Amino acid sequence: MSNNKVAVITGAGRRIGAALARKLHSLNYTVLVHCNRSRQAATELVAELNQRREFSADCIVADLMEYTSTELIADKAKQTWGRCDVLINNASAFYPTPVATSTEQQWNELIGSNLKAPFFLSKTLHPLLKESNGCIINIADINGFKPLANHSIYSIAKAGNIMLTKSLALEFAPEVRVNGIAPGAILWPEDSKQKEVINTTKLDSIPLGKLGGLESIVNTTLFLIEKADYVSGEIITVDGGQSIPHVTGSPIKGL
Repeated sequence: MSNNKVAVITGAGRRIGAALARKLHSLNYTVLVHCNRSRQAATELVAELNQRREFSADCIVADLMEYTSTELIADKAKQTWGRCDVLINNASAFYPTPVATSTEQQWNELIGSNLKAPFFLSKTLHPLLKESNGCIINIADINGFKPLANHSIYSIAKAGNIMLTKSLALEFAPEVRVNGIAPGAILWPEDSKQKEVINTTKLDSIPLGKLGGLESIVNTTLFLIEKADYVSGEIITVDGGQSIPHVTGSPIKGL
C-alpha cells in the first residue's frame, strides 16, 4: 500500500486534467492518469512525473463509455497502490448538437462521458475512497445551470452532473465528500488539430474580462481537496462572473 495519497484523474493527458495531475504530484500525491484519445500526451506526462519521483505515476487507457473500464480503473488503483484518496471526474466530450440534426450516437457520447462515466467510476472507486475518507471532484460546467445554444445534449449532461454531485454527496456521507466545479471560459477551445480557436469577443460577456486559465481550476480543486473538510454537495462556479444574472443597457432613472 502506498504511503502517499493517491489521486485518480480522468481525461488527464492534456489541458486541465494534466495541470491537475502535475499539481497534485508536486504535493506528493501518487497519480493515476486516465486517457483515451490523448495516449501519447498521457504517456509523456507519466514519464515526466516518474522522472521527478520514481513509481509515483501510472497511466491507464480506457474508453469510459464501457462500464468495464470503470472497473479496470478501480482495480488498477487497488492493485498498484492499494488505495484511492481523490477521484477527479474531468474527462468530457464537448461539441454542438442542434436538435434537428442530433443523433443517438451523439447523445450516448455526451451523456456517457459527462454523466454515466462519473457515476459508475464513483461507484467502483467508492470502497477505496471510503477507506481513506477521500473525496470526489466532478468537473461540471456553467452550462449545466444555463444552457448553451445548440449544445442541448451537452447542457443536459452537465445539469445531470451537477445533480450527480449532490446525490452522491448525500449517499456517500459521512466518509466521502463529493463536490463539483462549474468552469466558465478557462481556455480557448481547440479545433480538430488541437489548435486554439481564439474569439476575443467572448471576453465581452465576462465581467472580469479574461479567461480563467488553468490555475483557476487547479486552485479551486486544491481548496476542495485540502481545505474544505466541512464542504460537501457544493458546486463552485469558476467563470469570472459570467453567470451573474444581469441586464444590459442603461439604468432606469429614478431607481
